[in-house]
Amino acid sequence: QVQLVESGGGLVQAGGSLRLSCTAPGRTFSSSAMGWFRQAPGKEREFVSAISWTGGVKDFADSVKGRFTISRDNSRSTVYLQMNSLKPEDTAVYYCAAALGGTVVTAGWEYDYWGQGTQVTVSS
Repeated sequence: QVQLVESGGGLVQAGGSLRLSCTAPGRTFSSSAMGWFRQAPGKEREFVSAISWTGGVKDFADSVKGRFTISRDNSRSTVYLQMNSLKPEDTAVYYCAAALGGTVVTAGWEYDYWGQGTQVTVSS
């Protein structure tokens, strides 16, 4: 059982920033692409961002481009999602996921392991 652990969620005012972190076991993390997804109440889970196992390729949903950045520190087995200029519509539970294939993918079914999620709430 591979366990991914997210942290960094919370309550922030619109226009503010948060940084989410996700750690995974070293053997899994080092060769996996890592992704972030989110699910708002009453909505389907949606892709937010992903980064390849080398960190050289990144992808973002159109709704977060220019506001969110993704990075990884393989020495710490951690992936980060820096969220700036947050909007109320960014409110959701954010999930970290690992894709063993190592390349950036955007569909949830392509990910092999998931975290439990962390709540992000943006107030207007």
